[in-house]
Amino acid sequence: MESTSVTAADASRVWPALLDAHRAYQAAVSPAYDEVLWEVAQRAEDTGSLGKVDIGALVAWKRLSARTPWMAELMGLPDAQIRSITKRGMEAVRDSSLSRAEAARKGRSVVWELPGCRTGDALASTLLTAAAPHRMAVYDRRVHDALAALGLDLTNGSGRYGRYMYLLDGLLAQRDRLAVDWTARDIDIALYWLGAPGPEPS
Repeated sequence: MESTSVTAADASRVWPALLDAHRAYQAAVSPAYDEVLWEVAQRAEDTGSLGKVDIGALVAWKRLSARTPWMAELMGLPDAQIRSITKRGMEAVRDSSLSRAEAARKGRSVVWELPGCRTGDALASTLLTAAAPHRMAVYDRRVHDALAALGLDLTNGSGRYGRYMYLLDGLLAQRDRLAVDWTARDIDIALYWLGAPGPEPS
């Protein structure tokens, strides 16, 4: 997979900023905010898939607009069809025989079938993170802006979510001693805050 590798110099420069941003996020945002994500993740664990109710909850959690043509199209699909797609996506991102980046790429290609996941990675990455919250991470414009500000190159175009997870994997492989328990999700939280500090998405 073509992607920019994270060097030791990158890691030593980036980690202090990530740690500071993560602390700032925790100080500003209620710990109850992610309850929706974890409840949906638990339901996904129990059922093996995500349905329309789960996706609706995640859209609210991510504060995405529901007044879109894709939402109307999604609501018009049978829940069983949506669950069939998200089940395959969930299996992909949880496949331990694949690297994190390859699992992300495979899962992303599966959920592409869903309305709302055919352009951009915000909704798709949210669904995949709920499917594997300890392995995947959310991507959005704020995250992309933060990576650029930190000097980490993430190109747009096909396969971006896999490249994003490759970058995060590189950071986790060279993590700061203060981030020993961090997951990819912790990094995305820090990047989100660095992208534009404040509770509202840009």
